[in-house]
Amino acid sequence: MRGFNSEMIVFECQIKIKRIPNTPGIWKKEHVEAWKPIVDGVHNNGGIFFCQLWHSGRVSKSSYQPDGRSPISGTDKPIYAQLFIGGSGGEDVHYSPPQKLTTDEISQVANDFQITARNAIEAGFDGVEIHGANGYLIDQFMKNQVNDRMDRYNDNLENRCRFPLEIVEAISNEIGSERVGMRLSPFADYNESGDSDPHSLGIFMAEPLSQLAFVGTFIVDGGYYDRDEANRAVENGNVDLVAFGRAFLANPDLPRRFMLKAQLNKYDRSTFYTDDPIVGYTDYPFLDD
Repeated sequence: MRGFNSEMIVFECQIKIKRIPNTPGIWKKEHVEAWKPIVDGVHNNGGIFFCQLWHSGRVSKSSYQPDGRSPISGTDKPIYAQLFIGGSGGEDVHYSPPQKLTTDEISQVANDFQITARNAIEAGFDGVEIHGANGYLIDQFMKNQVNDRMDRYNDNLENRCRFPLEIVEAISNEIGSERVGMRLSPFADYNESGDSDPHSLGIFMAEPLSQLAFVGTFIVDGGYYDRDEANRAVENGNVDLVAFGRAFLANPDLPRRFMLKAQLNKYDRSTFYTDDPIVGYTDYPFLDD
């Protein structure tokens, strides 16, 4: 793709593997049926719709879990920071100490990802993106400042990457590798999940992914809010596509604004991650307004 193409609109929806309040799921039959008309709506308007499969791991607390159990992770080290969620009516979240998964339980979690990928395709999604970034469960295995295991899921870079690659392989076998993508953030330190050698981590993950699921489309995101900056990244051959998050949230008609080179609405960060059905998500004006 060269420059902005109004017909190339890819939508992505984050869907949790495990429960956290007021976030969508796709692990039950009822979820699959509820997603079908939404997916149809995107397709009927010419969009491509991928489902991002997301497990928060230790980025949670016991009151969010079934029967008040501890959140799970590859470690039993807690997150010491707290997070304010929910906009003006939100709360300070103090994360609970996690339960370290056994090797058998790790296999079950990989199976959970496989099931939800199957459900996503049944609901009509065009594919799935595995969320392996931002300090969530998969990232907790990959980053050596978090992973303190003493089994085949640690001790070296290859072992730390074993769990995410098992998930990629399981999902690829279930729905086809052409429908699978993965989000990575080796250089990020979100949710107290950093790595001492992020460059080596990124390179190591890229090589097996190119064999398991990667078919040539490289997407970047994070920090892009300008049409011309994104176009330059594509035209220079650095990337295939640029994803917009904050800009799309604040501008429901972002493709049209980009085509017309119109001014963009400014986003309000204080409303991010709120569960309010209107404020911060559906109250930004269209260009015609």
